[in-house]
Amino acid sequence: MDDIQTANDRERAVRFTAFYVRDHPRVSAFVHRRVGDRGTAEELTADIFRIAWERTLGGGEVTTGWLFVTARNLLSNHHRAAARLSKLHRRITDELDHAPASSEDSAVLETLERLPVQHRDMLLLRYWDGLSASEAAEVLGCSVPTVWVRLHRAREAFRGTYASHTHLAFEGSPEESS
Repeated sequence: MDDIQTANDRERAVRFTAFYVRDHPRVSAFVHRRVGDRGTAEELTADIFRIAWERTLGGGEVTTGWLFVTARNLLSNHHRAAARLSKLHRRITDELDHAPASSEDSAVLETLERLPVQHRDMLLLRYWDGLSASEAAEVLGCSVPTVWVRLHRAREAFRGTYASHTHLAFEGSPEESS
């Protein structure tokens, strides 16, 4: 029985490899034209073929058309995530009572990257994912009051990191004299 399963797996892998070699360039070009960034296109294309492989392992059929439908779905997810990130950027700057940053200014995003993981995750759950305190508590496995405390600490950490980052980046700005 193991030999039959192994032969089936081998045959499935050979078919999938031929499918991959044939369709990867087309799918990759399709994705690249829609995102405009080679690295992002490569990541999305890899996800498309990972999903295709998982479907193949599950006994499902994968066709070229199916690949392009999957690509469109992943592209939609990608664009929604980019829009959420932009919205998060605006919400955080509004929360800090600063003028919204221009699209070229990445101070807020850089600040998020510099925060400890627990603070960044807390801010992302609340402001990017839009979770309520009770929903965040469920995700984090803690109580609602604990979420409020963690959110307060995360905001404070963000303010401090953002202020020090913008102070260094914009030394001599009017904020310095106030």
